[in-house]
Amino acid sequence: MRHRIAVVGAGLGGLTLARVLHRHGHPVTVLERDTAPDARPPGGTLDLHENLGQTAIAQAGLTTEFERLARPEGQAMRILGTDGTVLRDWRPRPGERANPEIDRGQLRDLLRGPLDVQWGTNVTEVAPGAPGGVLVRSADGSAHTYDLVVGADGAWSRVRGALSPATPRYTGVTLLETSLDDVDTAHPDLARLIGDGALAVYGVNRAVVAQRNSGGHVKVYAQFRAPLDWHTDPARHLGLTRQPALDPTDPDAVRPLLEALFDGWAAPVLDLLRRGTTFAHRPMHVLPVGHTWDHVPGVTLLGDAAHLMPPLGVGANLAMIEGAELAQALTEVLTEARDAEVDAEVDAAVRAFEERMQARAATFAEMTAAGLDRLVGPDPATAIALFDDLQPA
Repeated sequence: MRHRIAVVGAGLGGLTLARVLHRHGHPVTVLERDTAPDARPPGGTLDLHENLGQTAIAQAGLTTEFERLARPEGQAMRILGTDGTVLRDWRPRPGERANPEIDRGQLRDLLRGPLDVQWGTNVTEVAPGAPGGVLVRSADGSAHTYDLVVGADGAWSRVRGALSPATPRYTGVTLLETSLDDVDTAHPDLARLIGDGALAVYGVNRAVVAQRNSGGHVKVYAQFRAPLDWHTDPARHLGLTRQPALDPTDPDAVRPLLEALFDGWAAPVLDLLRRGTTFAHRPMHVLPVGHTWDHVPGVTLLGDAAHLMPPLGVGANLAMIEGAELAQALTEVLTEARDAEVDAEVDAAVRAFEERMQARAATFAEMTAAGLDRLVGPDPATAIALFDDLQPA
């Protein structure tokens, strides 16, 4: 049974949905604003959970390919005190594959595979109830109709406006991201410090986190609480003397600011920030916990478009399992329904999917909001206790 389905957004959730549908012989149109797969950096590393992201990978028929790329050793986690003392040093057991790491770019390419993505399609409006289906307009003036449009277009979703007036709000936590290349050769001291997986150091309302990616690449994140416009007056907003306004992507301005912000922390931890060559400014936004909408036939959301939450290892996993679950539900309907019944049965399947997704996402959104308060908060001991709860020593 042919049904015109469009997925807006070629991120992990949208590609999972499209790939599972493709596996079962159902065509889908993927619309992506980026002009090419490599139009912007793909992001860092992800831990794919056994009962979420890995389940989605299995439903896409990609388990073998995923296991070739995944890094089980990346599950290691080391926590230091601000003085450099090792407080925790967890390492995965032999054969442990509960949460192996994989680079986001590698995972995206794996899911994309044979899919026909319409790159450079900047969706500007989605209008349900149009003659012939749901109308999708793009910035180039083109417009097409579909029977079902799935918004998988992230935090600043254009599809979400067809369902909900909600917009992301700033959490009060900002990240400054940098990276180290060829770490084992160029920075062997920092390679030993980080280990095989991730390193974290927690202070009062701030943290430094480093994560290994494949190929000797390391992402480093300085995290701190501050107003959204902190960089316009760091002296006032961060309590730092003689700190003028700055461009938060200018390495020559950011390095001395971070040295002042993390003053007194162990030299090797500061070196993670000092040796970065480029910086990205990433204020952390979220949608309201428990975000829902009244069902509208022909349009739905998944992933960050539906339930943007703090990036604490859950968002990509949820997006992928949601994409897989919706694809499986649609496959059952499109395979078995009679022509006269297909529209009603697709709508019922989407409505049921939304109810399951929203209930599960609300639980995780509440957990990650509480987790962020503990990880970047006034008492560093609560951050360590959080990891103790998840991964006992």
